[in-house]
Amino acid sequence: MTELPPLMLGRLNHVGIACPSIDDAVAMYGRLFGATVSTPAFDLPAQGVRVAFIDVANSQLELIEPLGADSPIHGFLKKNPNGGQHHVCFEVTDIIAARDAMRSRGATVLGTGEPRMGAHGVPVIFVHPRDTGGVLVELMQQPDGHH
Repeated sequence: MTELPPLMLGRLNHVGIACPSIDDAVAMYGRLFGATVSTPAFDLPAQGVRVAFIDVANSQLELIEPLGADSPIHGFLKKNPNGGQHHVCFEVTDIIAARDAMRSRGATVLGTGEPRMGAHGVPVIFVHPRDTGGVLVELMQQPDGHH
């Protein structure tokens, strides 16, 4: 068997937090932690979610709520009615190479495997939690200007 080259994860871009209501979550983070929204809520129909971002010192929190009846977040909220940590997102320098590396290492890339546009306007993929210690991992193309 040939040795696989290391897949270098970039910075932790964000932690995704599913919530029944972004407005309620924003109010809670503001009340408890003094946090404010850095990117106001907007719809991401291709992923069936509405998202908002809160900046923290070294990363972001991505608040996600269901958008429409077919949203994949409904299943998560059915199991976790109050919401909770949904995924972690790491930057990679080449999303296609990352996808191919995940597949060659036996991990399942969700959906068709073709990257789709994420909330930061760059391509993303998701790796199945059964292959990542129970954590849904999002890999995103490193945005321009990030090193």
